[in-house]
Amino acid sequence: MNNSVTNTVRLLGAGLRALLVLTLVTGVIYPLVVTGIAQGLFSDKANGSEIKADGKVVGSSLIGQSYNLPLKKGQETPEPDLKWFQGRPQNGLGTNSVNTQYKLILSGATNRSADNKDLIDWVTAAKAAVVKDNSTTDYKVEPSQVPADAVTSSGSGLDPDISPAYADLQVHRVAEKNGLSVTRVQKLVDDHTDGRTLGFIGEPRVNVLELNIALKDLVAKS
Repeated sequence: MNNSVTNTVRLLGAGLRALLVLTLVTGVIYPLVVTGIAQGLFSDKANGSEIKADGKVVGSSLIGQSYNLPLKKGQETPEPDLKWFQGRPQNGLGTNSVNTQYKLILSGATNRSADNKDLIDWVTAAKAAVVKDNSTTDYKVEPSQVPADAVTSSGSGLDPDISPAYADLQVHRVAEKNGLSVTRVQKLVDDHTDGRTLGFIGEPRVNVLELNIALKDLVAKS
């Protein structure tokens, strides 16, 4: 075997050894170490920030869910189930083709400017619906009470949280639909209101899924 062939074989052997070592280090050892650290120190976040109820996973604290009535025959858009707290609009206020009903394959917003006529019409209609849906026999919601997150989608369309103002707005309706006192439902909202992260990051918020799980438990005990 001449020198050129020998050198080629040696180079191929060295390259193969390097490939095997790098595959072992970066493809096996490193992922296992990172996974082990994540599971040991941040198991909740590493596993998708799961929320459990009745011993089983019912969702993630990072992803919103819809609370709608079953579709009726010929109906394309489901109506909200008003016995539950409702999250932010999850369908781009009607015509977002990127993300509808919290579908997780894609996420996105409507990307329309504040003076866009379609957007203005959607927000106006959404505000009227919020006023109508949340007004009860003894409590009238005023349009000025409706917060922005009640009538606009988040940037991703997947926001799991609402503002305390929007949660408070729904208290009378939820209490009436479930045969509960307003005081008990309001306390439920207050108990599930989280402040700013580290005291200064973001805004106070209420996780809708966690709130509705607590509501279900409260109704069951009543």
